[in-house]
Amino acid sequence: MMREWATVVAWHNGVATLHAEIKTSCNSCSARKGCGSHLLNKLGPKNAHVMQITSPQPLQPGQRIELGIAEKSLLGSAVLVYMTPLAGLFLLAGLFQMLFASDLAAACGALLGGTGGFIIAKGIASLVGHRADYQPVILSVALPPDALRVETSER
Repeated sequence: MMREWATVVAWHNGVATLHAEIKTSCNSCSARKGCGSHLLNKLGPKNAHVMQITSPQPLQPGQRIELGIAEKSLLGSAVLVYMTPLAGLFLLAGLFQMLFASDLAAACGALLGGTGGFIIAKGIASLVGHRADYQPVILSVALPPDALRVETSER
Protein backbone atom coordinates (compact mmCIF):
# COMPACT_ATOMS: atom_id res chain seq x y z
CA MET A 1 0.00 0.00 0.00
CA MET A 2 1.33 3.42 -0.97
CA ARG A 3 0.92 5.96 1.84
CA GLU A 4 0.77 9.74 1.85
CA TRP A 5 -0.15 12.36 4.43
CA ALA A 6 -2.64 15.10 3.61
CA THR A 7 -4.13 18.07 5.45
CA VAL A 8 -7.87 18.58 5.79
CA VAL A 9 -9.03 21.84 4.26
CA ALA A 10 -12.75 21.36 4.86
CA TRP A 11 -15.28 18.68 5.85
CA HIS A 12 -18.95 18.89 4.94
CA ASN A 13 -21.65 16.18 4.88
CA GLY A 14 -19.21 13.27 4.94
CA VAL A 15 -16.87 14.63 2.24
CA ALA A 16 -13.42 15.90 3.20
CA THR A 17 -11.45 18.25 0.98
CA LEU A 18 -7.75 17.46 1.33
CA HIS A 19 -4.52 19.23 0.45
CA ALA A 20 -1.51 17.00 -0.28
CA GLU A 21 1.86 18.55 -1.00
CA ILE A 22 3.80 17.49 -4.07
CA LYS A 23 6.98 15.69 -3.03
CA THR A 24 9.92 15.22 -5.33
CA SER A 25 13.35 13.85 -4.66
CA CYS A 26 15.04 16.70 -6.53
CA ASN A 27 16.29 18.35 -3.33
CA SER A 28 18.22 15.25 -2.27
CA CYS A 29 19.69 14.33 -5.66
CA SER A 30 23.01 15.69 -6.90
CA ALA A 31 22.24 15.29 -10.63
CA ARG A 32 19.88 18.26 -10.89
CA LYS A 33 21.49 19.92 -13.91
CA GLY A 34 21.29 16.84 -16.13
CA CYS A 35 17.95 15.49 -14.96
CA GLY A 36 14.80 15.70 -17.03
CA SER A 37 12.53 15.31 -13.99
CA HIS A 38 14.10 18.36 -12.34
CA LEU A 39 13.46 20.43 -15.46
CA LEU A 40 9.85 19.23 -15.69
CA ASN A 41 9.27 20.02 -12.02
CA LYS A 42 10.54 23.56 -12.62
CA LEU A 43 8.15 24.01 -15.55
CA GLY A 44 5.05 22.73 -13.78
CA PRO A 45 2.93 24.49 -11.21
CA LYS A 46 4.24 24.60 -7.67
CA ASN A 47 0.86 24.02 -6.06
CA ALA A 48 -0.34 20.94 -4.24
CA HIS A 49 -2.94 18.33 -5.08
CA VAL A 50 -6.44 19.07 -3.83
CA MET A 51 -8.78 16.10 -3.64
CA GLN A 52 -12.05 15.06 -2.07
CA ILE A 53 -12.60 11.82 -0.20
CA THR A 54 -15.56 10.42 1.72
CA SER A 55 -15.11 10.35 5.47
CA PRO A 56 -17.96 9.41 7.81
CA GLN A 57 -15.83 10.66 10.72
CA PRO A 58 -16.04 14.45 11.18
CA LEU A 59 -12.72 16.13 10.45
CA GLN A 60 -11.46 19.59 11.34
CA PRO A 61 -9.53 21.94 9.06
CA GLY A 62 -5.81 21.58 9.71
CA GLN A 63 -6.12 17.97 10.81
CA ARG A 64 -3.66 15.52 9.19
CA ILE A 65 -4.77 12.19 7.77
CA GLU A 66 -2.84 9.34 6.21
CA LEU A 67 -4.16 8.14 2.85
CA GLY A 68 -3.38 4.86 1.16
CA ILE A 69 -3.86 3.36 -2.29
CA ALA A 70 -3.04 -0.17 -3.42
CA GLU A 71 0.16 -0.63 -5.44
CA LYS A 72 -1.75 -2.70 -7.97
CA SER A 73 -4.02 0.23 -8.77
CA LEU A 74 -1.11 2.65 -8.98
CA LEU A 75 0.90 0.37 -11.28
CA GLY A 76 -2.15 -0.29 -13.46
CA SER A 77 -2.69 3.44 -13.85
CA ALA A 78 0.96 4.01 -14.75
CA VAL A 79 0.86 1.25 -17.39
CA LEU A 80 -2.33 2.71 -18.85
CA VAL A 81 -1.00 6.28 -18.97
CA TYR A 82 2.43 5.45 -20.41
CA MET A 83 1.98 2.31 -22.49
CA THR A 84 -1.26 3.12 -24.35
CA PRO A 85 0.10 6.23 -26.11
CA LEU A 86 3.43 4.49 -26.72
CA ALA A 87 1.73 1.45 -28.27
CA GLY A 88 -0.43 3.74 -30.44
CA LEU A 89 2.66 5.67 -31.52
CA PHE A 90 4.53 2.55 -32.63
CA LEU A 91 1.54 0.85 -34.24
CA LEU A 92 0.44 3.77 -36.40
CA ALA A 93 4.00 4.78 -37.24
CA GLY A 94 4.70 1.25 -38.48
CA LEU A 95 1.39 1.04 -40.33
CA PHE A 96 1.91 4.38 -42.08
CA GLN A 97 5.50 3.42 -42.93
CA MET A 98 4.27 0.16 -44.52
CA LEU A 99 1.40 1.81 -46.42
CA PHE A 100 3.14 4.94 -47.70
CA ALA A 101 6.87 3.99 -47.51
CA SER A 102 7.77 7.49 -46.35
CA ASP A 103 9.44 8.83 -43.23
CA LEU A 104 7.07 11.81 -43.25
CA ALA A 105 4.10 9.44 -43.28
CA ALA A 106 5.65 7.45 -40.42
CA ALA A 107 6.12 10.66 -38.41
CA CYS A 108 2.50 11.66 -39.03
CA GLY A 109 1.37 8.16 -38.05
CA ALA A 110 3.43 8.37 -34.87
CA LEU A 111 1.83 11.71 -34.00
CA LEU A 112 -1.67 10.42 -34.69
CA GLY A 113 -1.02 7.14 -32.86
CA GLY A 114 0.38 8.83 -29.77
CA THR A 115 -2.51 11.29 -29.65
CA GLY A 116 -5.04 8.53 -30.23
CA GLY A 117 -3.42 6.39 -27.53
CA PHE A 118 -3.63 9.28 -25.10
CA ILE A 119 -7.34 9.77 -25.89
CA ILE A 120 -7.98 6.04 -25.45
CA ALA A 121 -6.10 6.03 -22.13
CA LYS A 122 -8.14 9.00 -20.94
CA GLY A 123 -11.37 7.23 -21.87
CA ILE A 124 -10.37 4.00 -20.13
CA ALA A 125 -9.24 5.95 -17.06
CA SER A 126 -12.62 7.68 -16.82
CA LEU A 127 -14.36 4.29 -16.97
CA VAL A 128 -12.25 2.48 -14.34
CA GLY A 129 -11.30 5.50 -12.22
CA HIS A 130 -14.50 5.35 -10.19
CA ARG A 131 -13.92 1.77 -8.99
CA ALA A 132 -13.27 1.37 -5.29
CA ASP A 133 -9.77 -0.08 -5.68
CA TYR A 134 -8.64 3.06 -7.54
CA GLN A 135 -9.82 5.39 -4.77
CA PRO A 136 -7.61 6.40 -1.83
CA VAL A 137 -8.69 5.24 1.62
CA ILE A 138 -8.11 6.82 5.00
CA LEU A 139 -5.61 4.74 6.98
CA SER A 140 -5.19 6.88 10.08
CA VAL A 141 -6.34 10.21 11.44
CA ALA A 142 -4.13 12.46 13.56
CA LEU A 143 -5.40 14.53 16.43
CA PRO A 144 -7.08 17.81 15.54
CA PRO A 145 -4.81 20.86 15.83
CA ASP A 146 -6.65 22.16 18.92
CA ALA A 147 -6.77 18.81 20.79
CA LEU A 148 -3.25 19.00 22.17
CA ARG A 149 -2.25 21.83 24.44
CA VAL A 150 1.14 22.30 26.03
CA GLU A 151 1.45 24.44 29.11
CA THR A 152 4.74 25.57 30.52
CA SER A 153 5.25 26.89 33.99
CA GLU A 154 7.57 29.80 34.36
CA ARG A 155 9.72 30.02 37.48
